[in-house]
Amino acid sequence: MQLLFLLPRYRTLNALKAIFLRMNGSVIGRRVTFYPYVWIANGRNLIIEDDVDLAIGVLISTPGGVRIGARTLIGYGTQILSTNHVVPSGGGPIFESGHQKAPVTIGRDVWIGAACIVLPGVSIGDGAVVAAGSIVTKDVPPMVIVAGVPARVVRLRE
Repeated sequence: MQLLFLLPRYRTLNALKAIFLRMNGSVIGRRVTFYPYVWIANGRNLIIEDDVDLAIGVLISTPGGVRIGARTLIGYGTQILSTNHVVPSGGGPIFESGHQKAPVTIGRDVWIGAACIVLPGVSIGDGAVVAAGSIVTKDVPPMVIVAGVPARVVRLRE
């Protein structure tokens, strides 16, 4: 996988990347663009609709499930995480505490800027924009622009 996803974003190579992901349990739409250095771990529970663009260095963890709507742009170095470590109560060891999975849903016509982090269990509504460098910890309504750490609504899209 690592070697395949180092290759450039030519149409034929994108088709090969999509075939590889489908063989690993993903549902991949048409004309999905995978720039070099995209990393998808492990590919199961992943749905990417048509005309999605994944820029250089995008990381997607899929154990909890990830769905990305059609015509969505995901900027450089963004991380979409559907699993996280459990923090045990009573000061127990984190290493042995396991993982918590929660699905991530990204709507259609969404633009996620560069270097964003989308945490497990989050839904981003259709037409939303996530400003560069934002950390999305809660659901984002449709047709808004969010920014910051944690991401908050800064205005409605016109």
